[in-house]
This record gives sequence, C-alpha cells and structure tokens, in this order.
Amino acid sequence: MEENREELLEKIEEYIARKRYADLRDLLLPMEAADIAALCGELDEKVALVFRLLPKELAAEVFVELDSDQQELLIQSFSNTELKEVLDELYLDDTVDIVEEMPANVVKRILKHSDPEMRKSINEILKYPDDSTGSIMTTEFVDLKEDMTVEAALKRIRRTGPDKETINVCYVIDEGRHLIGLLSIRTLLLADDDDIIGDIMERNFISVQTLDDQESTARALSKYDFLALPVVDTENRLVGIVTVDDAMDVLQEEVTEDIEKMAAILPSDKPYLKTGPLETWKARTPWLLVLMLSATFTGIILTHFESALASCAILTSFIPMLSGTGGNSGTQASTAVIRALSLGEVRFSDLVRVLWKEFRVSICCGLCLAAANFIKMMLVDRWLLHNPTVTPTVALVVCATLIGTVMVAKLVGCSLPILAEKVGFDPAVMASPFISTIVDSLSLLIYFQFASLILGV
Repeated sequence: MEENREELLEKIEEYIARKRYADLRDLLLPMEAADIAALCGELDEKVALVFRLLPKELAAEVFVELDSDQQELLIQSFSNTELKEVLDELYLDDTVDIVEEMPANVVKRILKHSDPEMRKSINEILKYPDDSTGSIMTTEFVDLKEDMTVEAALKRIRRTGPDKETINVCYVIDEGRHLIGLLSIRTLLLADDDDIIGDIMERNFISVQTLDDQESTARALSKYDFLALPVVDTENRLVGIVTVDDAMDVLQEEVTEDIEKMAAILPSDKPYLKTGPLETWKARTPWLLVLMLSATFTGIILTHFESALASCAILTSFIPMLSGTGGNSGTQASTAVIRALSLGEVRFSDLVRVLWKEFRVSICCGLCLAAANFIKMMLVDRWLLHNPTVTPTVALVVCATLIGTVMVAKLVGCSLPILAEKVGFDPAVMASPFISTIVDSLSLLIYFQFASLILGV
C-alpha cells in the first residue's frame, strides 16, 4: 500500500511538472476522498492546484478530510466565489468543525460567505460547550409530520433530501417541534402510499440532549448500532442529529486523550509531526516533574533500610525486578478497569467485586511468578552463575515479596481508577506512571519487612 502511495505521488508530481492536468484529473477521479486527502498531505503548496481540478462535490469531501493547516492554506488561496462554492457543498457539522479550528480572520471570511441560514446555524452550534453533544450535532435532517401520508412524506424527502446529511432515518415532530417518533426509509418504501406516518412510525426511540457529554452519545451510537441519534433540548424539541461519522471522530479523540494521559502526557489536539518540540516539552514536563518528586518516597525508603541492604547486599540486585513486576501488574489491572469504566461495564458500586476478582487473579499470578522465580534463582543465579549469596532463604524472601507486590499492585491498580472517577477525576490519569510510583514504594516496604522477618537483617 505504501509503495502504491509513493508511485501515485510520483505520478502526481510528474503530471504537475509537465502540466498534464487532464491526466491528473483522470487519475484522481476514481479515488476515495480520504485517499486523495492523504496524498494532498504530501503536496504542500501544490494542494491548491490539485484541489481545483476536482469536481465540486468531490472537492468538498476532500476538503473535510484535510487537516486544519491545509484547510487554512486552501481558504486563503480561494477566491470569494470558490470559497462560497465549497461552503455550499459542505454539511453544517463539517463547516462547524472547520470554523472551530481556524484563526479569527479565516473564520470571519467563512461566515461572511456563508448564507444567512447556515451562519445562524453555525453560531447556534458554536454556543454549546466543547465536549457537549450539541457541539457535534448537525441540523441537516429530514423531519416529517404525524398526519402526513407516506406519499407526501416521500415527496418531501425527494425535495429536501439532497441537502441533508442522511435520509436513512426521518424524525416525526409535532407543531411545537417536539420529537414524537422516528421512521426508517425502509419502512416508508415498504408502506402503502395512503398509510399515515403516525400509524407506522416507531414511538419507542432513544434520544440524547444537547448538553449530554459527547463521548457518552458516541458510545450510545456504538452500543445500539445506530447510524444517527436525534438530539433534543431540555423541552424535548428536536434540534439536530449526531451521525455515526462524527461519533467515530469523538471516540478516536477520546481514546487518543486517554492514551496520552495513561502515558503521563498532557493531551494535544495536533498530530504528532505537527506538534513542535516546545509544545511537546510543555505537554510532557509537568507530569515528569510530578512523578520525579513522588519517586523521592522510594529514595527515602531505601535510605531508611540502608543498614539492611549493607548487611545483605544481594537484596539490592532484585529490587529492579520487583519494581518492574509490580508496575506491570498494576498497569494490567488499571488498563482493564479504565477500559471497563469507559464502556460503562464497571461502576463505583462494583468496587468490592472488582477488588475480589483482582485479589484472586493476583494470588494466581503471584504464586506462578514466585515459583518460576525460585527455580530461576536456584538454577541460574546460584548454580550457573556460582553466586553463593543467593541462598534458598534469600530466594524465599524475594518470592514472598513477589507475591505480596503483585497482590498490592493489582489491588491498587484496579481501585484507583474507580475511586478517581467517583471524585470527579479522569480515571486515565491514574494509569501506569502514577500507579507504578505507588507500587514501587509499597513493594520496597514489603521487601524489607520480609527480609527483616526471615533473614533478621
């Protein structure tokens, strides 16, 4: 695929250099908009030339797929007529997404060349909070009346449908624009012309509100396998719909944000290669400072038990293994619980069940690791490496610590995300770096307590 892309780029460059624009247009026309946009990302300032060769409808689809920098570059290169043509082909929610990403001077130009109705709709959507359902909805949907016949409804769909984002589902409203039902295009096509919409529409439906969290709305679309969800205001008036493509974008953004938080990075809305070193430094340093300071507890514990380490120096060599195993065990538990929380599979009321499950898992994992480690210490460290200080008693201390560390790590890893969500923090913040720091300190305490009890150090 990558080789094919390189060949396409070479062809495009060649056609542009030789001014074979007809051949270039023929090359691009059979391609999908997303693929053309990906190629445009490699063309820099030549993107405007390629864009002007495309038909209006395809050009608008490609424009939506471009990143914000390329969109801004194109808008600045457009004449007023070209800008209006592109805006006329865009769906409202795509226009809103573009407006949110552009600098103020570009936004003014976009709004200036939008028709009054679209300008009004854009401003209405922009009033909603960034993470709300209202901010990702579109107002381009088909609405029907309860007393319409199927024949009248189909005529309305044919008349208004071309400008709507989807006609797969139509929404039935009353005189006050309250949502009272919905109807699939399949049901309409299979009904008789004189059937009444109110008799064949679905009255049991799922809707979301404008101020609902956009991630929960996206997950509802995924859960119920809907192509779109109606959005109502606090008085149950239909104001828009959220389509599955917007939901996918939201879920991708949320997953990316969670991954960044789990890696102790402040979230960024820019692609990796578009983010400068200074911005990356700002995103990573705060958490690194917090984790560095929190790791001083580990140093304090080591200093406190310095005499124990001096009397049995071999104990020091197993500290990295214990810390690494504890951190990995905690990360396993926290990752599974964070995913379950995000999917709604686990709630705060399930905390005891989660702890009981992870406790049993930790016993199984701890015993398995301890047995393998005991054999490894006796065969490799003592016999193959001829290290007489690795005695069965020392191995017992390490293996007992291993069981305790895995147990504590999994219990901490599964409980912290749930507790974090309960008090209003993002569970992803309580992921691997933070949990590893806590587990490191606890594993050292367990280690030296076992060493004191078994070895008497």
